[in-house]
Amino acid sequence: MPTKTFYNNALKTILWLGLVTGTLDAAWAIMFNLNLGPEVIFRYIASGMFGKAAFAGGPEMIVAGVVFHYLTAYLFTTAFYVWYPAFLTGLKNKYIVAIVYGAFAWMIMNLAVIPLSKIGTFPAHPLPIIKGVLALIICIGLPVVLVADKHNKQS
Repeated sequence: MPTKTFYNNALKTILWLGLVTGTLDAAWAIMFNLNLGPEVIFRYIASGMFGKAAFAGGPEMIVAGVVFHYLTAYLFTTAFYVWYPAFLTGLKNKYIVAIVYGAFAWMIMNLAVIPLSKIGTFPAHPLPIIKGVLALIICIGLPVVLVADKHNKQS
């Protein structure tokens, strides 16, 4: 049975790792959408909850987008960190795990979360799909795998 120290360390790790993955993913989105700018990107995220009002609202909508973005990053990071040992057992290679998890995270967001939000469905095109999956592999999959693998070996 894991000790209290194990859980405290895991919580600390997830807290900073979620910040890292959320920041990497936001930076990726901003870099690959320079024509839009961060304000539009975070308003788009907020529009999942507030619909078109996110684009008409004030700075609070940008803040809401940032909050929703990091909340989502923390949820995916936490789930992946906790499930990492099971993924590794099944797939045997941490880099394959990162690729599979990145693709899985993209599918959850784009085939379930976004269509169920106020954003709704949109046509899928191959290049944005590839960029989106790569973003999640690089920004969430790899950082979580590298940290979780190190901690998994220590415990």
